[in-house]
Amino acid sequence: MIEEQGRVVAIEHGAVWIEVLGKTACSGCTASVGCGQGLLEGLGAGRQCKRIRALSVMPLKIGDSVVVGIREDFLLRSTLAVYLLPLLGLFISAIVTQWFGFGEPLVIFAAFLGFASVWAVVRSASRRQMRDPALQPVVLRALPGVPDAYARRTAF
Repeated sequence: MIEEQGRVVAIEHGAVWIEVLGKTACSGCTASVGCGQGLLEGLGAGRQCKRIRALSVMPLKIGDSVVVGIREDFLLRSTLAVYLLPLLGLFISAIVTQWFGFGEPLVIFAAFLGFASVWAVVRSASRRQMRDPALQPVVLRALPGVPDAYARRTAF
């Protein structure tokens, strides 16, 4: 299970909306000087808050710190589907079109069409999977901490 820490920003029946802060690996990378991601991180562009919906049966309040988890196998399959399948559609449609002897403009159009059609299928499948509770992020545990209002009053 892949875990991420976040803060509850909204509550629904059976679920909560969690705000997580995006992280990068730039502090541990030796190539951060010559990397565009390191430059963006230095400018503050990499530290964006993202909101995710997570299932929860715990009694939580807005502002609570929690740990959210998602299954590793689902994340790996989703990543492969989003990145690999559209590229395979692009290459296969271009190769098949060229094999039939069509010209370069039609091969390029077929490659684009193959990419777009496989991407649409992957997007449709991912929307269907979003309704499956077994594949959604879940709140694993609540973290003890200082409430935000108290932390703001005592800050210098």
